[in-house]
Amino acid sequence: MLRKYALVDGKISETTQESAVLWMFVDPDSRERELLSSTLKIGEHNLASALDPDEMSRVEVELDHTALLFKYPKHYQATDEFLFRVAPVGMFLFPERLIVIIPEDVPVVGIRLFEGATTPRVLLLKFIYRVTYRYLDHLKAINMISDEIEKKISVSVENRHLLNLFSLEKSLVYYLTAIGANSATLEKLKNMCSRIGFSPQDIELLDDIIIDNHQCYRQAEISSNILAGLMDARAALVGNNLNILMKKLNLITIGIMVPTLVVSAFSMNVRIPLAELRYAFWIVMGLATASLLGVLYWWKTKRL
Repeated sequence: MLRKYALVDGKISETTQESAVLWMFVDPDSRERELLSSTLKIGEHNLASALDPDEMSRVEVELDHTALLFKYPKHYQATDEFLFRVAPVGMFLFPERLIVIIPEDVPVVGIRLFEGATTPRVLLLKFIYRVTYRYLDHLKAINMISDEIEKKISVSVENRHLLNLFSLEKSLVYYLTAIGANSATLEKLKNMCSRIGFSPQDIELLDDIIIDNHQCYRQAEISSNILAGLMDARAALVGNNLNILMKKLNLITIGIMVPTLVVSAFSMNVRIPLAELRYAFWIVMGLATASLLGVLYWWKTKRL
């Protein structure tokens, strides 16, 4: 699917004109790939790399354009089961337009981060800026989910919540790898500023992006270390909860067993004491109750 956007007064708006400054290809089909390779002169290797989830971030300066491969966090869905993944995005900067190839649809119109863009170069930097902010938003969501799962683990005896935390920890590893690769790509992009034609204002914006991306990496690293460091403690907590539950079940079992023993002793098919008494039944029930209270008192005084 192809979407075109125009720059009007520093804002982007969707259009159908061929002179659009931003062309976004969402999971391009065979016809759109032919348009990219034959008409827009994007190499087959770069085109395949932009759609390859295993491709690493990189930047290359071609004869008529600059190819930038970046990693961005994918949309999270309920079927992902707490696993956040990354996906590739290809950005190809031409003098007159920016071409973006992305495997899934992302909202662009109305994003404030794109305000103030006047050239395709600035639009490229704004798009990279948006990817960094998207990582930060996902990291906040991961931290909130982690806190909620921790509350459930404190009273849970199941492994389901631990497996969810393992998925979040795996997600942070994906994010650390992707953000680190993006950081190296941004540094290389900065070294190519003169070849690409960045202005001093563009370079200043790129420096801000590099700083924010580094802070994003540090935040992901801290979250990953905390999650990994406390995983053993959380697993021990689940085991302790199970022990407490078994302790309560044992107390209930013993509490039922002792009065049952008393009642069973008076229900044998032989002559037993109290058989001739009028209130023998209530006496037996009283003895059973007294034995139960005795077990509870012993349990409490021993603090078991």
